[in-house]
Amino acid sequence: MNWNGIVSLFIAFIELLLLIGLLIFSEKNKINRILYYIIALLAVYQALEYFICGLGVDSSFTTYLAFVDISFLPPLNLVLIFTIVNADFKLKYLLFIPAAFFTVYYLLILEQFAAVHCTVLYATYNYPHGDLYGFFYYIPILLSFLFLLKKKNAIDKKQFVRLVIAYLFIILPVVTGFVLLYLNLPGIIQSMESLLCKFAFGYAIALSIFSLNNRQKNN
Repeated sequence: MNWNGIVSLFIAFIELLLLIGLLIFSEKNKINRILYYIIALLAVYQALEYFICGLGVDSSFTTYLAFVDISFLPPLNLVLIFTIVNADFKLKYLLFIPAAFFTVYYLLILEQFAAVHCTVLYATYNYPHGDLYGFFYYIPILLSFLFLLKKKNAIDKKQFVRLVIAYLFIILPVVTGFVLLYLNLPGIIQSMESLLCKFAFGYAIALSIFSLNNRQKNN
C-alpha cells in the first residue's frame, strides 16, 4: 500500500475542519478574513501534495498549482501583520508582485516542474531558480515576524503571545532555509517548501486560536 502523502491528507482534513469551525464560530472582521485565506491556502496545498504523492497525479501542472498556492502565503502573512497592528501602508498589496511574477513565469516553463521524490511526510520538487524563489518566499515571513516584534505594544498581550507561538512554527524552517541557501544545498532546498507547510500545521492551529479570540471590540 502506498502511504506517500498520507500526512498531507491528514493535515489537509484537519485544516479544512479548522476553516469550517472559524467560519462558523469566529467573528467576521477584516483580520479574521485574512486568516481564513491563509488557512485555506495551507489546506489546498496539503490536498495538492496528497494528489501528487498519494494518488499519483504528479503532472507538471499539478506541481505548478501547488507552488502557485503557497507562493501567496508569505505576502499574505505580511499583510496580516500590517492589518493587526493597523499599519498605514497603502501599497501593501504590491507585496504580491513577486508571487504574481513567479506564477506567470513558471507557467511559461511548465514542463520543467516535477515532483521527483515523495515520502510519507514531504515531497521534493524540481523547479527552476529555486534559490531565487526561496529568497522571495522566505523574506516576507521574516519581515512579518520582525514587524510583529517591533509593534508588540499595538497588540493585546495575550494575542501577541498567540501570534509569536504561531510564528515559531514557521520561523525555524525559514531560518533553516536561509542556512541551506548559504551552504548551497539545492537538493535539500527543493524540499523546504513542503516541510515548511508541514510545520505550518502548528501555525494554522495557533492562528485559529487567535482568530477565535479576535473580536472587533478588543482590537
